[in-house]
Amino acid sequence: MKLSAHPLWLVGFRPFFGLACLSGLSLPILWALLFSDAISASAMAFPKVQWHAHEMFFGFGWAVLGGFLLTSTKNWVGIRGYHGYPLMFLAAAWLFERAGMWFGGAWPPLLFRVSNNLFLGSIVAMLLWTLISNRKNDTYRDNYFFFVILPAFLLAKNLMLSHDYFQIGWSMALGLFRMAFLVMLERTLATFMKAGFQVSILNNPALNKAIKILGLALVFESLLPPQLSGWIALLLALLLAGRFFFWKPQLAVQRLDIAVMYLGYLALVAQLLIEFIRHVAHPEWPTSLSIHVFTFGVMGIIIPGMLVRISKGHTGRKAGFDAADKMVLRVMILAFVLRIVAPQIYPAGYTLWIYLAAFCWLACFATLAWRYIPILMQPRIDGKEH
Repeated sequence: MKLSAHPLWLVGFRPFFGLACLSGLSLPILWALLFSDAISASAMAFPKVQWHAHEMFFGFGWAVLGGFLLTSTKNWVGIRGYHGYPLMFLAAAWLFERAGMWFGGAWPPLLFRVSNNLFLGSIVAMLLWTLISNRKNDTYRDNYFFFVILPAFLLAKNLMLSHDYFQIGWSMALGLFRMAFLVMLERTLATFMKAGFQVSILNNPALNKAIKILGLALVFESLLPPQLSGWIALLLALLLAGRFFFWKPQLAVQRLDIAVMYLGYLALVAQLLIEFIRHVAHPEWPTSLSIHVFTFGVMGIIIPGMLVRISKGHTGRKAGFDAADKMVLRVMILAFVLRIVAPQIYPAGYTLWIYLAAFCWLACFATLAWRYIPILMQPRIDGKEH
């Protein structure tokens, strides 16, 4: 068998969900070691906080988002999708970027810049080509939001690589990932609730569009007057909270695999409310609380369930959650408590909470890697090609 024909390269989620597991288990624990000065990385091109923020958004985050979008966009427009050598190239470019972020301080500046734009530039171009060239067959007419969101990731990334504009860059990156989750939750939860409980949830096109427009405005939060950013965040939080109660959460809590999606949704609302308070009433509040409510509460709690559901469903397996799958979801809820709640109760133990939360990520994604990377490397069990 040719290497490019291996099952790992049949569809985008396969290699990138594997890379997401590997980065999810390694990047947080590396950060904990760097934060406590247990290890050093003298060849880094950036301060360690800057490295950590970049790698969680553009290393781990884009491994997940890249795998999801490479798979979903082809389904939205009804085409075969990228496979074989293009996926091998993207995976190699992602690994090249990780090496650049760790060792790039010792590299020529041009090589470092290439390493940090090759993957994202390539995958954004490929995704846009899929959506634009097949626009007539697109199932979702509002995918034009991606024509703004995807190129904006490139801008956010390069701002994060700048010493002077790092704050603008991470704010944009968080806003863009928020947009991705808003779209994903809107499109998937209706299906999950229909399949799990045979019920329909509110799907108002005008409300959904207003939510996405406000979310898009907040991508540029750091460029707006603080008061305006705060009130936009409050309005978006109120719209999301209002919609939440029409999405039948009393049913969702009965199934952990769906409940974590709703918990992530609530964490997104909480993060917006924190931003409102920070911008309008308490500008002295540190930004780290808002960032970590999003990264632990939205990304950390939702993503493991996504990986399980897609890895099973798109390899011909029943997308159910067994005891081990539910365990990793609970571990990530614990990570949120350890990283967000515990430091508010006992701030003197801050370094300990970072280590414990990082260990939760290690336990969660090591378990997912052990269970699902072998599945990602095998053919579908239902006989279908991809």
